[in-house]
Amino acid sequence: MAAALCLPLAACGTPTPGDTAKAQVQRLLDRRATALLGHDEHGWAATGTRTAYPRLRALPLASWTYKVTAVHRTGTGAAADAELRYRIAGYDTAPAVTRRTLTLGRAADGGWYVTADAPARSAGRQLWDEGTVTVVRGAHSLVLGTGAGTAELRGYARLADRAVPAVTGAWGTGWARRVVVVVPPTLDGMAALLGSPASEYRGIAAVTTAETGTAEDTPADRVIVNPEAYGALGDLGKQVVLTHETTHVATRAATTPATPLWLSEGCADWTGYLGTGRTPAEIAPELARAVREGHTPDALPADRDFGFTSDPTRLAQSYESGWLACRMIADRWGEPRLRAFYRAVGAHGRRAGAVEEALKRVLGTTPAAFTAQWRRYTREQLT
Repeated sequence: MAAALCLPLAACGTPTPGDTAKAQVQRLLDRRATALLGHDEHGWAATGTRTAYPRLRALPLASWTYKVTAVHRTGTGAAADAELRYRIAGYDTAPAVTRRTLTLGRAADGGWYVTADAPARSAGRQLWDEGTVTVVRGAHSLVLGTGAGTAELRGYARLADRAVPAVTGAWGTGWARRVVVVVPPTLDGMAALLGSPASEYRGIAAVTTAETGTAEDTPADRVIVNPEAYGALGDLGKQVVLTHETTHVATRAATTPATPLWLSEGCADWTGYLGTGRTPAEIAPELARAVREGHTPDALPADRDFGFTSDPTRLAQSYESGWLACRMIADRWGEPRLRAFYRAVGAHGRRAGAVEEALKRVLGTTPAAFTAQWRRYTREQLT
């Protein structure tokens, strides 16, 4: 009886050709990952194409792993779908995650080797897909760039190093207190990293991956710069941008689907402009113009008003409105209450009722009263 049971069990455990190929490719990519982490260029070359190695070798990696999800045979080789997870040493507490497609050739001995490694369809590119990565370390920052020289990247590091303590002063020490800044060579390069059309980011100086809503959602936050829009800013504007984006990194744990964009973007701008000495009218010129013309907004902006493809004037007014609302909370209730309000909204877990409950519990007011007070404050500050 026992012998009879063995035959079907053995048959059930026999790998199919596809399973065998998948296991073989997984072992190949494990060797490739080990070579990269060990700075073993010869070991990397033994697994296939060398192209990516000189682009990658400057990255300070704590981990690099592939998980093969499927192998598709072709006439002369195969294509493998894989999930790549990697961590930047000293910065990432969890891995960045992206999907890759690897093209494979068949060796004379029947083994596999990599001929190409590219982003999967609909996945964003990675910085090394744009070119050789240059790394600059700051006191509180790591700047990764392609197409820019070391001196230029040091400028980003200096501003990021000022941003981190400024954000810590506003939001406390309950975050990593370090930031990774990614500088692609062009606007098109930035858009490719985010997996979106360049038109969505034209005029946007930088974004944080935590706020882009990409499929590769991950706690490994990156501040990704649009070098064209960022380069057009003055020194103060550049500092405000990096402090704004660093605030998104610091507040990520408290930012949830319950958090409206007027609050998350408003708090980031509030932090960015702290201590700059700029007047409300200088910080909010588009909103000030609307108020002078008798068009004070009736309500705080909705999330859709923050779309990167929105009308530029309306988009500016949305950011400025959120900033003034957060500034009003800090002025009228105090900075600790602003932080408590932000965290209370995010802790609600879902959008419905989150702001209402936090207004009542933290600020002792209602949505209608808060909106009316914000409209008065807006007129007072901008006229």
